[in-house]
Amino acid sequence: MKPELAVRRLVHGMGYRYRLHRHDLPGRPDLVFPGRQKVIFVHGCFWHQHADSACKIAHSPKSNRAYWLPKLERNVARDAQHEARLAELGWEVLVLWECDVKARTGIVERIREFLEPR
Repeated sequence: MKPELAVRRLVHGMGYRYRLHRHDLPGRPDLVFPGRQKVIFVHGCFWHQHADSACKIAHSPKSNRAYWLPKLERNVARDAQHEARLAELGWEVLVLWECDVKARTGIVERIREFLEPR
């Protein structure tokens, strides 16, 4: 199952309701919780260059590097800009990585801790 759909199903099963891809927010977050001022991005490890050394999915392309490396670096820079802009607007951001979603490593706890009021 695709990581974003898996997270959607999981979050819905936990009893949370959300909006999808709000166009008025930077980066069009995958899941938006308007009443909580919180958003979740589900990033693909390759496309968003997951920096965790334990991640087996994120890798540097071996061919056509002149094309791919700048493209992937722009993705990472754009992600950082979107997160910073969301923070400026008062939104909290949680990034879930494809490898963590697939492995289910602490995802439920991370989501619950992020969404519950402090």
